[in-house]
Amino acid sequence: MKVAVLDIKGKETGREVELSDAVFAIEPNNHAVYLDVKQYLAHQRQGTHKSKERAEIAGSTRKIKKQKGTGTARAGSIKSPVFRGGGRIFGPRPKDYKQKLNKNLKRLARKSAFSIKAKDSAIVVVEDFNFEAPKTKEFVNVLKSLGLEGKKSLIVLGDRNNNVYLSSRNLKGSEVITSSELSTYKILNAGSVVLLEGALEGIETNLTNK
Repeated sequence: MKVAVLDIKGKETGREVELSDAVFAIEPNNHAVYLDVKQYLAHQRQGTHKSKERAEIAGSTRKIKKQKGTGTARAGSIKSPVFRGGGRIFGPRPKDYKQKLNKNLKRLARKSAFSIKAKDSAIVVVEDFNFEAPKTKEFVNVLKSLGLEGKKSLIVLGDRNNNVYLSSRNLKGSEVITSSELSTYKILNAGSVVLLEGALEGIETNLTNK
């Protein structure tokens, strides 16, 4: 599929690029997308949750009242979960939430995500650009020109560019990443995906090579 290349002012440059059908025009595999997004979200969890159980509470272990004759239930240590300040029954413990997926499935998921965006006409190709210094105002002007101001957008660079990255860091709805940092979740979470020309070769190479 052919897509017109825009400049940072949102105007057509008169050039077109050919997007690989093997990446941007496949039949989306929804289950692969589901598994990859599920893995991404699971990996965002730290798994450091912890509460103290009965054996970990600091307190006396003496029997707090006699076994019989009180008219109430039997009670042993004050650290019992039935008392205020006692341990928690089956409380959360540290856990590793990482999940494993094979590379081919992850590639299929990302190609499916790109194909979904391409079908919705939510992929924009822009010629490579740079700023002389980090300036949020300049980055906002680029978003305005592309009609993306105030919208969720994902800008994909070919290589790390600190000036562009730092210019976007204060903007809540826009994210700048390199082609090697792409994930299915980030592609689908963005309203529009802006691909710089320099990123296209890396994307197609990473997603088609086995």
